[in-house]
Amino acid sequence: MTSTNRVGVAVVGTGFGQKIHIPGFQHHPRTEVVAVYNRDLSKAKEIADKNQIYYAYNDLNKILSLLEVDAVSISTPPFLHYEMAKKVLEAKKHLLLEKPMAMNAHQVKELYHLARQQRVVAIADFEFRYVPAWQLLAEHLKDDYVGKKRLIKIDWLVTSRANPEREWNWYSRQDSGGGALGAVGSHAFDNISWLFGSVSRLCGYLNCAILERPDPHEGGKMKSVDADDTCLIMLELADGTPVQLSISSVTYAGRGHWLEIYGEKGTLVLGSSNLKDYVHGFELLAAPPGKSLKKVSIPKEYDFDRVFTDGRLAPFIRVVDRLIASIDSGQSLTPSLKEGAYSQLLMDLTHRSHQQKSWVNVPSIEQFIAG
Repeated sequence: MTSTNRVGVAVVGTGFGQKIHIPGFQHHPRTEVVAVYNRDLSKAKEIADKNQIYYAYNDLNKILSLLEVDAVSISTPPFLHYEMAKKVLEAKKHLLLEKPMAMNAHQVKELYHLARQQRVVAIADFEFRYVPAWQLLAEHLKDDYVGKKRLIKIDWLVTSRANPEREWNWYSRQDSGGGALGAVGSHAFDNISWLFGSVSRLCGYLNCAILERPDPHEGGKMKSVDADDTCLIMLELADGTPVQLSISSVTYAGRGHWLEIYGEKGTLVLGSSNLKDYVHGFELLAAPPGKSLKKVSIPKEYDFDRVFTDGRLAPFIRVVDRLIASIDSGQSLTPSLKEGAYSQLLMDLTHRSHQQKSWVNVPSIEQFIAG
């Protein structure tokens, strides 16, 4: 494929898919949304008409049979990911998969190997790798700003599900892939492995504070919730650095998303208190030993080409850049499903640790992928 070829994309899943995937692909100069999937055909057609998309189906097989479709993005609920992604790869279509990747790491590993066998691209949507302030943090770490790390502390405390009147849906069910660990812990685990390397062991505690929510499809009937909304996790990195990770989606006036790195040479703090947009508002602060934290200016070369009202859109367009670069190069560039499998593995082991009430060892991604 030459750099001038346009890539026909089918968007499967129209929640996050309609808000971010469709406009992101339509904005990108190399991609064209040619088909949309929703299990409700009338809704699929409505979304297609609204966004000037030619094909609308509630049958994934029909979408995969279209010659115009070169790649598929999947943003359906996670319990549907594995079977859908497997069909996409078997049809020899390129894949962009939302997190959490599947219901367990073994499913993601299988998809990773299937993509390689089929000689198609399969990458993960880990947007924080493309946010300017996060990229600047990565450069500071690469330049050894903090030296030997002493402590890493991550807080991700938001209000998104703090209201007990928020409706019951698949997100409320652990067996459907719901919960805060899957929603944002998947990102946090990828950020940890991207910025700091692999994990040697972890200890997790999961809690559900709001045990019932109303189901609007059954007249507001209260239904049980068993998916976590608060996660407390301790990790030890392969280099011995301790990490403390606190996640909650039910914290009124929570502090937002903050990452603190304390080392022998200095301190780096990255964070945003914006509770309504998980991308807008990040700033990087730095301090050498004995000095106060000061804001670090983000160089222009890190800036997005365009800033949108919804902060998630600009980094997603950079994810699309990565997808296109992967297709052009004929290989799945990082973050691929390999990195997705590692994030999922850390989630699986957090659940195991919580159930066993103990620390659990974490294999390296190379060991897991090969095993």
